[in-house]
Amino acid sequence: MSAVATADVPNIVNGINVDAVQALAQQVSENPAKGQTHWQVTSAWQGQTHSQSKVSAYSIGGEKVARDFTIDIDEPDELGGSNQFANPQEYLISALNACMIVGYTALCALNDIRIDKLEITTEGDIDLRGFLGLDPNVSPGYDSLEYTVTIKGDASEEKFREIHDMVMATSPNFHNISKAIQLDPTFVVE
Repeated sequence: MSAVATADVPNIVNGINVDAVQALAQQVSENPAKGQTHWQVTSAWQGQTHSQSKVSAYSIGGEKVARDFTIDIDEPDELGGSNQFANPQEYLISALNACMIVGYTALCALNDIRIDKLEITTEGDIDLRGFLGLDPNVSPGYDSLEYTVTIKGDASEEKFREIHDMVMATSPNFHNISKAIQLDPTFVVE
């Protein structure tokens, strides 16, 4: 095939369009404003412990991109919920795992590494005495999370370890959960 004919066929590895990711990285390298993103989720109480989060758009490089997703959240029966949906902790852990999976998949694709299996199991303990306000000395959340990454593909263990280190250094949700981030609340009573 000629170079012209192959230029129309994107380089796809692990379902990732490597050419598009590399083009985005080049654009952001040349103009950092192109890499600025803004994310927003609005969550509303639906009764009992059920809430519904709505994703309607995000911005990249100053341009708004429409999205339309609804996320339902609940609690188990034992915590006052109706057990219809995953709870906030399960979504938090899922968001961490999913973000790292994106990192492994994209970094492997950019390094022309085929993935045959990728699984992340994350777990942690929460002492309900903190959540229920029964003991001010008990944390209401996780003190630590343990995770296991299982990956299989056409790279050496050494290369997969390099990818792992890159994921830990660049995953937004790994950063968000492993480092304290500032929260700036605005409280409105109607």
